[in-house]
Amino acid sequence: MVRTRIAPSPTGKDIHVGTVATALMNYAWAKKNHGQFIVRIEDTDRTRLVKGGEQKMLDTLNLIGLPADESPLVGGSYGPYRQSERLSLYKTYVEQLVRKGAAYYCTCTKERLDADRKEKQRQHLIYKYDKHCLTRQKEVLDEIKKETPYVIRLNVPPNKEIILNDVVRGEIKFNTNDVDDQVLLKSDGFPTYHLAVVIDDYSMKISHVIRAEEWLPSTPKHILLYEAFGWELPIFAHVSLLRNPDRSKLSKRKNPVWASEYLEQGILPEAFLNYLALMGWSHPQGKEIFSLDEYVKVFDLKDLQKTAPVFDPVKLEWMNGEYIRRMKNEELRIKIDEFYKKNLSEDLIDKTIPLVKERIKKLSDYYPLTEFLFKPPKKYEIDIFEKKELLEKTARALESVKNWRADKIGEAMQMIAKELGIKNSEYFMAVRVAITGKKISPPLNESMEVLGKNDILARLRLLIE
Repeated sequence: MVRTRIAPSPTGKDIHVGTVATALMNYAWAKKNHGQFIVRIEDTDRTRLVKGGEQKMLDTLNLIGLPADESPLVGGSYGPYRQSERLSLYKTYVEQLVRKGAAYYCTCTKERLDADRKEKQRQHLIYKYDKHCLTRQKEVLDEIKKETPYVIRLNVPPNKEIILNDVVRGEIKFNTNDVDDQVLLKSDGFPTYHLAVVIDDYSMKISHVIRAEEWLPSTPKHILLYEAFGWELPIFAHVSLLRNPDRSKLSKRKNPVWASEYLEQGILPEAFLNYLALMGWSHPQGKEIFSLDEYVKVFDLKDLQKTAPVFDPVKLEWMNGEYIRRMKNEELRIKIDEFYKKNLSEDLIDKTIPLVKERIKKLSDYYPLTEFLFKPPKKYEIDIFEKKELLEKTARALESVKNWRADKIGEAMQMIAKELGIKNSEYFMAVRVAITGKKISPPLNESMEVLGKNDILARLRLLIE
């Protein structure tokens, strides 16, 4: 049975874009193989937890379209799905490691560790714990009896070759001489990531560990733990981290990194997933636009690329625009109505969609482009009050238009431009600004038809007066 997972930490505003990209791969591989996709919460770093962060992440995943089969929200047979609720399990397993000699107690103080680290730096050596407490376990246990704070460390064997067969990276060899005696259980009784992830993956029967390449250096520690417990390894696939267009690491200093920030801009969930699907993977037929169902059918871990994919918000907006243009008008009206929390006239949205559908890339583009249709402008991009004669003649001409349609409105205004002896471009620019406040707007004649004769005449008279 294929069982995949993601294990985000609720330490930020929401779920990270990179985590969503990894979640998508895990979701697709599970669904393709009729398995389960699990979301568990790594909340053992108690100092960095953000209140409400867990709920926000789970809500965003559901909103995007990646619901978990098992999670703290929906439960499951292998819970609990929060690390903070599994502490007794970690304690039981880590004590097994101590009895096997695969782990040991350590009472080293922060001062001793800092001094040792500084000495290694002075010698230009990579810092590794020096196994000081391994050589004095009897004294350490006596200290623990006297309530001296302690941690439990992994006992890494010397000069052992570890071979990882990674689906994406191929065969990778590590030597344990380069691996630190990692802390497994902290002095507060909480596990580190390294202990918890192995125990959780095993006890939740995770078959495939599909995660970011940043965890690759930690994998030999995890393999050592699997071996110490006598457990079969899962299949590992370390995927490339997303990069900014300048190839720097994706960070909130350059672009939004929280998934909800893109949804709040009016990026459609289906377009968001479509774009993330192309991060480090290509459709077998070279397609750029495809549904989540199609992605699940054609996705294969072996097709994942090693090169770091570029996450470009501009390209994401382009793709979102393609989704908008392919929508039926009725569906787009519903999306716009929901995005603006039903605060706009549904009838007016319906009438304006044909005017703006080809012009917007995000749902948030809609109102700035059509605001003049919902209320008269208060600012004008040219000095419209110098155009009094033009406005007066336009108002009189439009008042006589009986069949208020875009083509008839346009014909009447062309006559005024001819009468005034000015270019159509100059004339229509003035009228556009008078009606919309802006030099650039949706098609003017059609917009005037939507607004209606009374509203147009009222706006012109207000300016004239």
